Amino acid sequence: MSEAGTPVADAIPEVDSDQKYKLSLKVDIQNVGPCRKHVRVSVPRQDIDHFSEEAVKEIVETAAVPGFRKGRVPASLAQKRFKTEISNSVRQRVLMQSLEQLAEDNTLDPINEPDFDIESLTIPEQGDFEYEFDVEVRPDFELPKYDGLTIQRPSREVSEADVDAYLDRFRAQYATNDSHDGPAEANDFVVASVEFTREGTPFRKISSVELQLKPIVRFRDAEIQGFDQLMAGAISGTEKQVEVTISNEAEQVEMRGEKLNATIIVGEVRRLKLPELSGPFFERIGYHDLDKLREEIRGMLERQVVYEQRQAVRKQVIEKITESATWDLPELLVRKQTENALRREILEMEQAGFTSQQIMARENQLRQNAITSTRQALKEHFVLDKIAEHEKIEVTPMDIDSEIQMMAIQRGENPRRVRARLVKSGVIENLEAQIRERKAVDVVLKSAVFEDVTVPVAKTDDVQALSISVCGTSTVVVNPNEEDE
Repeated sequence: MSEAGTPVADAIPEVDSDQKYKLSLKVDIQNVGPCRKHVRVSVPRQDIDHFSEEAVKEIVETAAVPGFRKGRVPASLAQKRFKTEISNSVRQRVLMQSLEQLAEDNTLDPINEPDFDIESLTIPEQGDFEYEFDVEVRPDFELPKYDGLTIQRPSREVSEADVDAYLDRFRAQYATNDSHDGPAEANDFVVASVEFTREGTPFRKISSVELQLKPIVRFRDAEIQGFDQLMAGAISGTEKQVEVTISNEAEQVEMRGEKLNATIIVGEVRRLKLPELSGPFFERIGYHDLDKLREEIRGMLERQVVYEQRQAVRKQVIEKITESATWDLPELLVRKQTENALRREILEMEQAGFTSQQIMARENQLRQNAITSTRQALKEHFVLDKIAEHEKIEVTPMDIDSEIQMMAIQRGENPRRVRARLVKSGVIENLEAQIRERKAVDVVLKSAVFEDVTVPVAKTDDVQALSISVCGTSTVVVNPNEEDE
């Protein structure tokens, strides 16, 4: 059976069918929206009779009926006594065979399973059998030219200062957050309540949330710019006000683009106390000494440079090969794939060794533009998938094992545990698709012409990310370091 028909046929229970028999199907396929088709199938009576005769014959040969030996049951008696079983068998055979033939004879290329209830279908006792369904399909487009592209590749060396900066960020994950009597400075925390109002009316209150003095505090659906400057010098009792704009793609549709006034009331100032670089700390994190840790950090930063290069190069490649991708995508498909796209981006950052805060900051940024970015990501996927198909690219079990091994090393986990987590969360399928697309990009890059461009170190530590939506419940109390969603 062809790959294009797999989702359709998978919807039907597997039964033995006569592969030599050719149905005389009447099929009508109509476009009913972007990447969506309506399919009407008519199975003539003669085909139904064929499968009915087969089903009766099997019942006659296998059924145990008192007073008759196996294989000696009259067909008329079998039809009457086993009417339900025969009807179900005929339905399964007709659907299986017709859907397989439909997939073989027509280029539907479905994305998902067809939208119809199999159990509600019944084969009529007389006349033809008809059924219909809607199905989402891949967009039909011409493969763009992708060889010989000119690509600018960002380039930079990892310095000792870079290692020092990352080491501080790494130590911060193991730091204690102690109360501080003086005014707040950069990277200090304020334990505060945040009261949001809309046109003077209370909208939401968040109590006891820890906010770090960084340039940006990013919620899932909004962010506060210049937060470090706003709260510089704050002490207990300090009250500050700032305007917040809700993301244009927030889940709460009616709040998109709305402006709220946020009043931040400081209850306490806290300061991070980094752990000393001594024996107990190294023992805790599983490294023998500082040199070994710095060596590992340097390797991780070099992988991040490769990640940044790949992302920049991939972006340029995608922009060039998707210039002609002006076709529309169904809104429902975009929404269903939004969370999937987020998981894949997070997976790539985990593989590159970014900290949990950096990953959450990126996740919140993506959530604020989720629909637009997902729409683009889907177009990228379809184009890269078509290139992969054209180049006959395959993902082997060894490819997946190698990727999981790398993730396990970077996260200090057992590879079996990493695999189990990916399987349980469903991300293992994302990993396979990610590898396939990466191989497609690599094919494009083999013939590309590169121009190396020196770039400064990307700022990845100027955001505090919170797993809180401003447009959430009206009041929420958040314990330090345990933000409520």
